[in-house]
Order: sequence, then structure tokens, then C-alpha cells
Amino acid sequence: MTPRPVSRVIALTVIATLGSLSLSACGSGKSGGGGQTNYVSSTDGISTVAKGERKPVGPIRGETIQGKHLDVADFQGKVVVINAWGSWCPPCRAEAPYFNKVAKEMKTKDVEFVGINARDGNKSLSKTFEDDFDMAYPSLYDPTGKLLLSGFPKGTVSLQSIPSTVILDKNGKIAARALGSIDDNKLHKMIDPLVREN
Repeated sequence: MTPRPVSRVIALTVIATLGSLSLSACGSGKSGGGGQTNYVSSTDGISTVAKGERKPVGPIRGETIQGKHLDVADFQGKVVVINAWGSWCPPCRAEAPYFNKVAKEMKTKDVEFVGINARDGNKSLSKTFEDDFDMAYPSLYDPTGKLLLSGFPKGTVSLQSIPSTVILDKNGKIAARALGSIDDNKLHKMIDPLVREN
């Protein structure tokens, strides 16, 4: 049996790795709504829904990475920023400092941030991510993606890529979303109009 050249083995390994990243949809920007979602998309990747056409979010509750109970419904009356992320996802690491910065800026303006740590089978990696970025807000631990399904029912938005961000208005309805990594300017573009709503 003739051994394969090292360069070919490396090339096949790289192709397999890239393929698995594509399948995980990290930063792919794909999403479906499972029906008419009434989203208006802008050129910067942010989609919004007019106030009268918004749909309520489903149940998003469970245990955080730090082992505490969290229920998004408890934040009724506040704008809620929900960010789905994974420790294995490079775009998630790129956007984490922006989310942390804006979460601290908006804390006194009745805005809550909640992460959903999706598809991380090893909780210690999730904890390390939170420690590395000194995260200012909690994240629900969702290794199977169950919360992504129950929280965003058919007819609202299907979060098929990581990272994804959804903003809830003060009535707990889905008002905006962004697929892929975003920065502090885009976060403010999504959040600020909802803070001003009555």
C-alpha cells in the first residue's frame, strides 16, 4: 500500500473542514420564515417588521450557561435583544465585543440582552467563550437547538444560521432581525427605534 502524499491529505482535510463549516451554517446568512413574515429588508442585512404586523415570539426559557433559570417572557415591557451564537463560530467571536459594548450602553434604557448558545455540545467551551469576552449578559444553553425552534415558531423567523440576532419590541413581538455578524452601529440601528416606541 502506497502512502498518500502529505499535501493531498492536508488538502482533503481542509476541504472536509470547510464543508462541515458550511453545513453548520455559521455566517451563511440563510433564513426562512416558514410563511409570510412581513419583513422589510434593507441593503445592510437588517430586516424589520411594521408595528402592526409583528408576531409574538414563542417560549424562550431554560437554564443559562452559568446554571441559572431565565425566561425571556420576564422582560415584558422592555426591548429584548436575542443573539444566537456558538463558541465554534468565528463570526460570533468577531461580534461578541460589539454586543457586550451595546448591552452595557443600553442597560439603563430598558433594553435586555440574552444569548442563545446553540449547538455547543460541550458546556465548558461555552463558559470559556463567556469568560474570554467577559460577557455582560446571560446566555441560555441550547445544545440541540430546541429553543431556536420553540422560540421562533413557523410564520415568524427560522434561525438557520449562526450568528443571528432578533430584536423583540416592548410587547414581546419580533420587530427586527439580522443574519450573520453585526457591529455596534447595526445594533443601534435595530434597537434605538424600538426604545423610542410607545
